[in-house]
Amino acid sequence: MDISVQLYSIRQRLTDDPTAALARLAEIGFTQVEPFALMDHVEMLREQLPMHGLTAPSTHASLVTSEDPARVFEAAASLGVRTVIDPYVDREKWNQVPDIKATADRLNELAGIAAEHGVNVGYHNHDFEARPIFEGRCGLEVLADHLDPRVVLELDTFWCAVGGTDPAELLGRLGQRVQLLHLKDGPFEGSTADQQPLGQGDMDVPSVLAAADWIQTGVIEFDDYSGDVLEAIARSYAQLGEFQRGGAR
Repeated sequence: MDISVQLYSIRQRLTDDPTAALARLAEIGFTQVEPFALMDHVEMLREQLPMHGLTAPSTHASLVTSEDPARVFEAAASLGVRTVIDPYVDREKWNQVPDIKATADRLNELAGIAAEHGVNVGYHNHDFEARPIFEGRCGLEVLADHLDPRVVLELDTFWCAVGGTDPAELLGRLGQRVQLLHLKDGPFEGSTADQQPLGQGDMDVPSVLAAADWIQTGVIEFDDYSGDVLEAIARSYAQLGEFQRGGAR
């Protein structure tokens, strides 16, 4: 599994000094990153990623609500992105099966447009898609029932657990529909500022990794952090490498 990092984790550092921020990620050992809000950062990424020996095989960008998704896919392809992932569909759209099916229909439509530009479409969850409210199944499972085979999932394992569904068990049910993981740690209740480096919170990361040995990319992310986030990312990177080598939690 390749190790990437979601650039949303260092959003303020990128605003203040993108060169220094990306240089630090490369120094930690990253060769891959996952941008957020792609269309706001295309030119910065085009300049900065090669400067630091970084690639972006996946990215987040609003797709379901986009009025010009082809422009998003064109920009992604120009940066060498393989998978464009919609990171959010409004939480009110996950309470009823017809609404979830409508989201699947839109993602399926987008997959066809994306294919014209040589990229794939994905979807990333938060906690509300992982609530087991459909006779024990969660909204992400209902979504998968209606997805075109070309649409992949990026399972945010932390938010899955917060939503009430065991991520390792869900990976067993969703199978290879999931091609990327978001890996983060911390308490399942409380503020996102309480998130911690991998191995220091409530997540059982080794069980997640063991449940999905086919995963292409594991993406380290902090939604927020009360300390030095780049130091926390470095600790997560080292710990994830240890987990992959079979080290204990």
